[in-house]
Amino acid sequence: MGYKKVEQYDEESTSLLTENYKRTLALLGENPQREGLLKTPERMAKAIQYLTQGYSMNAEHILNSAKFHEPISEMIIVKDIEIYSMCEHHMLPFFGKAHVAYIPNGWITGLSKIARVVDVYARRLQVQERLTTQILDAIKTALQPLGVAVVIEASHLCMMMRGVQKQNSVTTTSAFFGEFEKNETRSEFIRLIGSTLH
Repeated sequence: MGYKKVEQYDEESTSLLTENYKRTLALLGENPQREGLLKTPERMAKAIQYLTQGYSMNAEHILNSAKFHEPISEMIIVKDIEIYSMCEHHMLPFFGKAHVAYIPNGWITGLSKIARVVDVYARRLQVQERLTTQILDAIKTALQPLGVAVVIEASHLCMMMRGVQKQNSVTTTSAFFGEFEKNETRSEFIRLIGSTLH
């Protein structure tokens, strides 16, 4: 049997985006009919839909889909979650890691759900500052925890490939709620995400 790749995309959006990308290539001075570019507009149309699929996802539904009652109130950290997002100003990627913690108040969620929430908001046109607070707000709303902390470290191609062209720059953003607004708790979180325990 031959190989068949199965993908699902909105047909109307794919068609309209494909036509737009054909025009874009032509405006850049390229020939969209050139052999190497024949399928490029459709690939771009599908890629951008994949990279922005977060618009069709709901972070609270994800967290609530694996919500369990547990009488614990110790810090839970999921660190080094890879993020890939698109800067909304230049539509160039930024990428890095997110570190997320919360202190339960009677409810926990599946660990993979924390990583999925990061993707819900990363897979949109974004700014890192908003991405950080959106992750915090989703966990805060769904789980009603005693505290939430989010730190994101990312490199932005809009700074690396164009503009100031600073290839080694890293942007760090943070957001804290509840118990993490206390110096002692926040310091413990910062220490743990910076250490190598595994």
